[in-house]
Amino acid sequence: MRGAFVTGTDTDVGKSWVSAWAVKSWGAAYWKPVQSGAVHDADLVRQVAPEAKIHPSRYALPDPLSPDQAAKRIGLSIELSDFTLPRHDGPLVVEGAGGLMVPLNDRALMIDLIKQIDLPVLLVARSGLGTINHTLLSLAALRRHGLQAAGIVMVGAPHPENRAAIEHFGQAEVVAELPPLADLAALAAHPPLAWRPNP
Repeated sequence: MRGAFVTGTDTDVGKSWVSAWAVKSWGAAYWKPVQSGAVHDADLVRQVAPEAKIHPSRYALPDPLSPDQAAKRIGLSIELSDFTLPRHDGPLVVEGAGGLMVPLNDRALMIDLIKQIDLPVLLVARSGLGTINHTLLSLAALRRHGLQAAGIVMVGAPHPENRAAIEHFGQAEVVAELPPLADLAALAAHPPLAWRPNP
């Protein structure tokens, strides 16, 4: 198993929690190519899976903005050519910033980086109201770019009707659900993510 690229239907949808869950479950390494803001998602992953190899971000930008805006504020320009997968043994979990259509610069979006990285895509979606629209739009965007979601993880209280609608209309599989958890210790103790992406 090579690992997965974890992206989301929106920002703050639960990508970092799912990434940490996957890292812990698979004994994987972790890499966030672009980090925006003072709170680093790698620190969350480190708390859940302290034994994991954490590769440094290619860009660690101080302001909690879209990558293009955060880079521009400090006089940088992000280029797709800046990114190459770090060397690693075993699976690698790569976490995107924001959603699929977040700009990296004035020409490239996060979805272009996903295509370049070429790992199976794990799409993280909320479980509640609004998720059907956001998730179906994200699946459609992936397909327009020649990509496919290897699986979807829904985060939050279970909503079977939403799950069924996403699977029916999106023609994609919800491979796991992550219920509300009290804290990172509860995430670390949560049963492993049994799903594995195909090589």
